[in-house]
Amino acid sequence: MFIRQLEYLVALAREKHFARAATACHVSQPALSSAIRVLEKELNLMIVQRGRRYIGLTSEGERVLVWAQQTLASLAHMREDASTARSSMAGTLRIGAIPTTMTIAAFLTGPCRAAYPQIHYTISSLSAEAIVSQLDHFELDVGLTYLDDTAIEGFEKLHLFDERYVLLADRSKVLEATLTWEQAARLPLCLLTGKMRNRQIIDAAFRRAGTQPTVIVEADSLFALYAHVSEAGLFSIVPQSLLNFFDLANRVQAKPLLPPLTRAIGLIARNQPSLAPITAAFWEIARVIDLQARFDSALSGMA
Repeated sequence: MFIRQLEYLVALAREKHFARAATACHVSQPALSSAIRVLEKELNLMIVQRGRRYIGLTSEGERVLVWAQQTLASLAHMREDASTARSSMAGTLRIGAIPTTMTIAAFLTGPCRAAYPQIHYTISSLSAEAIVSQLDHFELDVGLTYLDDTAIEGFEKLHLFDERYVLLADRSKVLEATLTWEQAARLPLCLLTGKMRNRQIIDAAFRRAGTQPTVIVEADSLFALYAHVSEAGLFSIVPQSLLNFFDLANRVQAKPLLPPLTRAIGLIARNQPSLAPITAAFWEIARVIDLQARFDSALSGMA
């Protein structure tokens, strides 16, 4: 059995198409199909359901897939460990982040890059559910997500900060120092779309306040919300961590909402006897960074 056979199987399960899997593995489709057939012969079981096109894996194939993913992940960790032994931490760290934390990743990768300049990063914007799924399937090394989600039970967790939601408005608007959710509901709002967890959290806060928000614009981009606040005279509700990237001096202002709405944000990783070297290095650097103080100071500076 060759490592490449396992790589072909994982690619096929991910792409769900023989030709695309072959392209991802930089081999011809016949070569990929032949390698998987050889794997089936070696294991004496059928892995792929046969048809005119890819249908899926058999139940036995699904179990083999889990072992293949674990084997490939262990191999990658071994290579990283060997790299560390040569006094040069090198490799790629795969990070999955919920959309509202994509900018936060920079506060972590910056210090990590200063300590380990040969580490590279891929950062993907994913739903909380997708982060859990891809960690389970060894497609991510670490997730940046909500920590109060029951779906992450069993993962290694590192609390980074408690996110607080604030009202974002144009600098020209005259507002009270703080606003209630009832007051915010009467303003013309632009919010993320209803399918996004951030919006669901905000909608729940309005329901608890016994009110219905006035939503004028929905978008799947936080910077689209920022543009509609600064240029179209609308209001929005955003995580306070974003204030570090907004022009608070000239274009927008932020006001706390009462009662406060907070969510715990942090890192998660597969719960294993020990983290892979690169993941462990990133984790330890994140552990000593005080993001809470940084984000709170941005909000207090608006007072």
